[in-house]
Amino acid sequence: MLTLYYAPGTCALASLIALEESGLAFETRKLSFANGEQRSPDYLKINPKGRVPALVGDRGVLTETPAILGFIAASAPAAKLAPLADPFEMARLQAFNSYLCSTVHVNHAHRPRGSRWADDPAAIEAMKAKVPQNMADCFTLIEDMLEGPWVMGETYSLADPYLFVMSGWLPSDGVDPARFAKVSDHHARMLQRPAVQRALAFDRG
Repeated sequence: MLTLYYAPGTCALASLIALEESGLAFETRKLSFANGEQRSPDYLKINPKGRVPALVGDRGVLTETPAILGFIAASAPAAKLAPLADPFEMARLQAFNSYLCSTVHVNHAHRPRGSRWADDPAAIEAMKAKVPQNMADCFTLIEDMLEGPWVMGETYSLADPYLFVMSGWLPSDGVDPARFAKVSDHHARMLQRPAVQRALAFDRG
């Protein structure tokens, strides 16, 4: 049995959606960031990084969203969440998810968590002020990349839950999603998927 540690409103939602899509047996453990549970001694034994998601299985603990998503896809090949048999397409998918992880998420984090990069209050405020432009620049690029109903074109993949989460952060980052028609259509399409609806019920519950 897999156990996903997550916190509401975080990127862990992408892993939760992928698990719902996969058909794998799993359970969830919710952490309260407001109560600092991600820094509790018990959780730090599971994930010393003090962040979510963390996926616990028979062989140990996995962290970092792209790694967890890849593991889910490889563990449930019948769900066809990734082009596992095509090295180039798989690398293309991983490149997209890596961009979300290393660039988009980091740009977003400069608004709520600027203290990771600076102690000077003025510097933190300057980082916050830059977030709308940086996120809009990222999504201008993503908008240009989308060539079908899903990230990989006609085929749904584990890149789609990840994009869904990131695009859901745009309003709080001071960016109007309506600026990006294809991204907005993708977000609306994701909301129609039963697995997404189940995951959101967990996330908000």
